[in-house]
Amino acid sequence: MSEPAERAKKLDAVDELAGKRAEFVLDDVVYLDGNSLGALPAVVPGRVEDVVRRQWGELRIRSWEESGWWTAPERIGDRIAPLVGAAPGQIVVGDSTSVNVFKAVVGAVRMAGKGRDELLVDATTFPTDGYIAESAARMTGCTLRPVAPADVPGALGDRTAAVLLNHVDYRTGRLHDLPGLTAAVRAAGAVAVWDLCHSAGALPVGLDEHGVDLAVGCTYKYLNGGPGSPAYLYVRREVQDRFDSPLPGWNSHAEPFGMRSDFEAAPGALRGRVGTPDILSMLALEAALDVWDGVSVEAVRAKSLALTDFFLECVAAYVPEGRVECLTPVAHGERGSQIALRCSPKLSTSFEQGGAPIAGDVMKRLIERGVVGDFRAPDVLRFGFTPLYVGFADVERAARVLAQTLA
Repeated sequence: MSEPAERAKKLDAVDELAGKRAEFVLDDVVYLDGNSLGALPAVVPGRVEDVVRRQWGELRIRSWEESGWWTAPERIGDRIAPLVGAAPGQIVVGDSTSVNVFKAVVGAVRMAGKGRDELLVDATTFPTDGYIAESAARMTGCTLRPVAPADVPGALGDRTAAVLLNHVDYRTGRLHDLPGLTAAVRAAGAVAVWDLCHSAGALPVGLDEHGVDLAVGCTYKYLNGGPGSPAYLYVRREVQDRFDSPLPGWNSHAEPFGMRSDFEAAPGALRGRVGTPDILSMLALEAALDVWDGVSVEAVRAKSLALTDFFLECVAAYVPEGRVECLTPVAHGERGSQIALRCSPKLSTSFEQGGAPIAGDVMKRLIERGVVGDFRAPDVLRFGFTPLYVGFADVERAARVLAQTLA
């Protein structure tokens, strides 16, 4: 057995989160794509069957009250709250991440007030966030300025209304400075909107502690809510009465069953709701969150850093020099829970087929060998490390198979 394999065995033996793996439906594949779609928690199928057969099949419409369907968006929001450092009553679950980004960005511009007509957006953002920011800027009469996160403090001015930022870069895994950037945005009189899709459930966020006004996130990555599971919207308690959602619906009305023609926003985070909740996927998410019982985000973060450190060590030990380059920062304070490796152009003659991206072909071969990650064109391999079910032996095997594939 190799030295890294021996180390992996010892590290797994003292891993306090190792027992959590049994709470997921997994096979012998090394699954390193939880940063795109989390694995299935074992409790979910039975819970969903109960929702379908009993709550919907037998109770039918009575379940809105008797099964708690109506209050699910805020109830599940309160379960997510500790994972992102928020007190209860500030998160509502529902709609997609894209819809919630739209609500938050337009709401942020409205909160900023008159005289502020500039919207800053993370220049390296996930494409949808950029598309929505551009549309929101046109709708609100703002000028849109793409800015690298590190350059945001210098780009702020008295005309800045809002800033849309990603906590972790989806492509490289770089962790941005949420406390420092939030403080800078607030000092400039603007409103910060954070996208937590690649950080919630993988590392401490500290929304309340750092004074974040608005945040959004998905639940199908590190929160393991399932494909297309509903996203969430965080509205800090101190600004809730100023949050003017651009998508008012009957569910966000102060009297939803009053059926009034005039709109009066519900109190608190409830004004972030829009229409009828997507109950089946929402209650699957609620069941999935059971895996977090007894788990601290700090323990998850510690294991995440240990896993990614060990992966980089194994890659250095196994992969021939010059085959890949790490794009993810080595410094812990700048790293999320994924490692992005750029494939060397030298691989093109061996892997690029018919114009296909090099990384795509490499990843296809990795998957065939039982190591599942993903890629971003043209040359980036992404490996996501979900501490609740990824072990150190998985990490060693992934690096070893990567080396064999590239050789």
